[in-house]
Amino acid sequence: MKILLVEDNRELSSWLTRLLTQSGYAIEQAQSGEDAIHLLRTQTYDAILLDLTLPGIQGQAVLKNLRSKNNAVPVLIISALDSLADVIEHLNLGADDYLAKPFDIQELEARLRSLLRRSSGQINPVMTCGGIMYDSNSKQFFSYGHVLSLTPREHAVLEALIRKAGKTVSKKELTDGLFTLNDTVTPKALEIYILRLRKKIETSGAQIITLRGLGYMLTYVAPE
Repeated sequence: MKILLVEDNRELSSWLTRLLTQSGYAIEQAQSGEDAIHLLRTQTYDAILLDLTLPGIQGQAVLKNLRSKNNAVPVLIISALDSLADVIEHLNLGADDYLAKPFDIQELEARLRSLLRRSSGQINPVMTCGGIMYDSNSKQFFSYGHVLSLTPREHAVLEALIRKAGKTVSKKELTDGLFTLNDTVTPKALEIYILRLRKKIETSGAQIITLRGLGYMLTYVAPE
């Protein structure tokens, strides 16, 4: 899952990036409103963490610009402006949640997980396909009760697929969620992750199907 972090405090931004990357998210940083708007013109994200007090274009203007273009990406505001009036104003402008600074990283991650579940149409934090189970709170995959050992990018691919189990996920959507602008993407990188995942889930009853020209689908195939 790729997150845009819009925060001008470089120390805080680096700290959040490090912790969220350890939790399996792909993080891109913007230190100003201008940077954020530019990235949002060219990139897609699963969620945005948005500070309000930014140099130049303020966070509120970034939010207004985003919603004026009917971009429904979930936005979690992280701000030292913590009055009830501030919270209500920005929720009314289209923010999905509001977290006052200073905050606990565990609460931030819990709110982020909740936003991502809602945006993907998932209410239950536990998702299943065949014998595969994904607990989005612990961020662990299981195959018939046994923990699946996955690399961070294998995890990201399988998470994207299980969140839309039974539906086609395009190659672009998968690569957008895997790689940031700082990554070097080789043409066959995604195919390699898919191949590895197929081997790791082959006894689970779930299969990753290739839909040529469209993408991939995680689905359950009943034994004959």
